[in-house]
Amino acid sequence: MIAIIDSGGANIASVQFALERLSAESVLTKDVKIIQSADKVLLPGVGAAPIAMPHLAKYELIDCIRGLTQPVMGICLGMQLLFAASPEGNTPLLGIFDADCETFTPSHGRSVPHMGWNRLSTRQDHPLMAGVEEGAHVYFVHSYFARPVNSHHMVGTIEY
Repeated sequence: MIAIIDSGGANIASVQFALERLSAESVLTKDVKIIQSADKVLLPGVGAAPIAMPHLAKYELIDCIRGLTQPVMGICLGMQLLFAASPEGNTPLLGIFDADCETFTPSHGRSVPHMGWNRLSTRQDHPLMAGVEEGAHVYFVHSYFARPVNSHHMVGTIEY
């Protein structure tokens, strides 16, 4: 079973619908025991780190997430929350990865937030990339990025 952490973000229904289409058993929850007993955990979210972290704290999910030993995948803001800190409100995050998220710097031809399609470079030997072709187009809407902490854990990248 996949536990979807109810982080209060706006993309949770999209994650649930995607899992339903894949016939994957999942549950949306804030319950620590359910999250800890899940086979896999998703941390989705669209929003802002300074709002999401107090939401996680309110439901005593910070230590829960930090202590998980099963696979955990952060989606959108959820991925940002896995890092140590964010310039967004100078917010301390979960600290799963010992690195900080960074803000894109606007430059010629590169607006912030980054909104648009990019080609994905993938690690084809990773199960998360099964069925995803090298160079597939992926849509992004974000202002923050994370530098790879360890290239061994990186399964896909884009250039922006």
